[in-house]
Amino acid sequence: MYRFLLTRQWVILTLLVLVLIPTMVELGFWQLHRHQHRVAQNALISQNLEAKPVPVSRLTSPGHTVPRSDYWRAVTATGRFDTAHEVVVRRRTSKDERIGVHVLTPLDLKGGGTVLVNRGWVPSADTQQAFPEVPAPPRGEVTVTGRLKADETTGASGIKDLAGLPDRQVMLINSAQQSQLLDRPVLGGYLELTAPETADGTPEMIPAPDDGSIGSHMAYAVQWWLFAAGVPVGWVILVRREKHDREQAARESETAGEPAPVSV
Repeated sequence: MYRFLLTRQWVILTLLVLVLIPTMVELGFWQLHRHQHRVAQNALISQNLEAKPVPVSRLTSPGHTVPRSDYWRAVTATGRFDTAHEVVVRRRTSKDERIGVHVLTPLDLKGGGTVLVNRGWVPSADTQQAFPEVPAPPRGEVTVTGRLKADETTGASGIKDLAGLPDRQVMLINSAQQSQLLDRPVLGGYLELTAPETADGTPEMIPAPDDGSIGSHMAYAVQWWLFAAGVPVGWVILVRREKHDREQAARESETAGEPAPVSV
C-alpha cells in the first residue's frame, strides 16, 4: 500500500523534505551565531564605555588599525583644533533620522601628531555642492573625551567613497585619506566626541551605541529548529492520510463490485 511513495509527486515531495530539514537546521544555527555575536558585542560595548578614559596615543598611532577589542573605548586627547582642514562626511543621519553631515575636525595633539575628531551631526547645506554652516570648536588648547572608532572602509560601510566630491567633503572617515590631505601623520581611527558638550547642542553629538538590546535572533533560531522538526512530522501525516484515502477508496470499490485500483 506504500508503493504510492514511488510515484513522481511523492518522490519530489520526499526530496523536498530532505532538503528542507538540513536547510532549516542551518538557518537556526545562523541565527544562533548572530545572537551570540550580538551578546558578545553588547558586553564589549558596555565594558569599553565604562572603562576609565586613557590617552588616545596609548591605543593607536599613525597607520594603526583599531582592533575590535578597542572599539568604543573611552579616550582623551589634548591639543588644538585645526579648523582650516575641517571636512564634513556626507549622508549621515541625526537622532531623529534627518539626513545631514558629520563634522570631522583634526586635533593637533600637544605631544605631537594629529587625531581626527567627529564632532557630531549638522544639517546639510541647501545644495550638495555647498559647505554647510558648522559651529566653530573651542579655540586654544582643549582636552576632549570620545569613543575610539576604527577607520571606515568601503567594505565595512557599504558606502563608495566617490571621486569628484566638492571641496572639504568626504563619504568616509579614514585616517590614511586625511593624512594624505593634511600631509602629516594622523593616528589610526578617529574619536566620536562625547565631551565637552556645546552650550547650544550643535553639532549634535553622536549617541552611544546600544549595549542592551540583543534582538530576536535566538527566537528566530528556535523557530527554524521547530520548523525543521515539524517538516518530517508533516510528511508522515501526509503519508498516513494518503494511505488511509487509498485504503478507503479500495474498500468502496470492493463494496460497489468494482475492481480495486492498483497502487502504482
